[in-house]
Amino acid sequence: MTEELAQIRSITSTALLADFAVGRGIPLAEVLRGTGIREAQLRDPSTEITMAQDFTVMRNVVEATDDEPGMGLLAGLLCHPPSMGVLGFALMSSANLRHAMDIALRYADLSFTAARHHIETRDSRVWVLRDDSALPPEIRRFALERDLAAIATVQQDLIPVRIPAVRVDLYIEAHPIYEMFGAVFGVEEVGFSKPQSRMAFQASTLETPLPQANLSTARFYEQQCADLMESRRSRSGLSGRVRQLLIRHGGSADQTRIAADLDVSVRTLRRRLAEEGTTFRELSLETVGMLAEELLIAGLTVEQAADRLGYASVSAFASAFRTWKGQSPGHFGRSHRGRHTVRS
Repeated sequence: MTEELAQIRSITSTALLADFAVGRGIPLAEVLRGTGIREAQLRDPSTEITMAQDFTVMRNVVEATDDEPGMGLLAGLLCHPPSMGVLGFALMSSANLRHAMDIALRYADLSFTAARHHIETRDSRVWVLRDDSALPPEIRRFALERDLAAIATVQQDLIPVRIPAVRVDLYIEAHPIYEMFGAVFGVEEVGFSKPQSRMAFQASTLETPLPQANLSTARFYEQQCADLMESRRSRSGLSGRVRQLLIRHGGSADQTRIAADLDVSVRTLRRRLAEEGTTFRELSLETVGMLAEELLIAGLTVEQAADRLGYASVSAFASAFRTWKGQSPGHFGRSHRGRHTVRS
């Protein structure tokens, strides 16, 4: 299994898809076939699964519906902001649709989609471009349909006024169900058999304020999204293994020691971490910062924490801590001492 397929995600999207399939008369056992997911886990929103398991459920549903065009659109109509947990609440409290769009793309791993998206602004239009090359070909159309319907459904939940896409280009061939979908959601132009799937909005319409906009609430939930993504990232891939080893060594091990523990060369370690978008130095600083927080919360003095983490002086430790947290270790310790922490 590749590291991409080992990526951790919430079971919420899969649970909604299972509900859709069961509602279409597909036995739950068939939906979950080959996934290792138990029925009870579908009802526990804290359950996390891998991308590979999510793909398998989608593949099972596509096979059970004979890959009928439009099935993904119907499944996407079940996707609403509250179903996305903290990301959904961050979207609802955003200042406007552009802000909500930025958050949705930044924390896409917490959403329903398994594809990658990015924004390009051209003249008066904002384009959302889709890259679903990492998805297995047999589920790509279903996933595209589902995401299109989910985007439209979420937008209508965020604001009662319809904000139509001015153009939608799809890589798939034309079908009456897609034209009907475009009419229902007010899409002005739909193109088919295009090199890339994408949709465009008038930039000015995305500035429309949202009725539940609240700056402090939005910031709170954005931070929750960031924390959740970091927690998941720390448990997957080589980066996660490096963090675990650094924690085991108290944050003081160097690259050579960690590479030896992993039975790879230092050069290979650097290359593979670069492929995951990080470096050993960044992971080391993150881990030491986390350990420093835990030591101070546990009641150790600044001097004891600095000594435990191998700093030559308290001032060096204090300077590093200010870089991590934006406050002195003494102030942090007084504010948080005794608070219980759980390391993910």
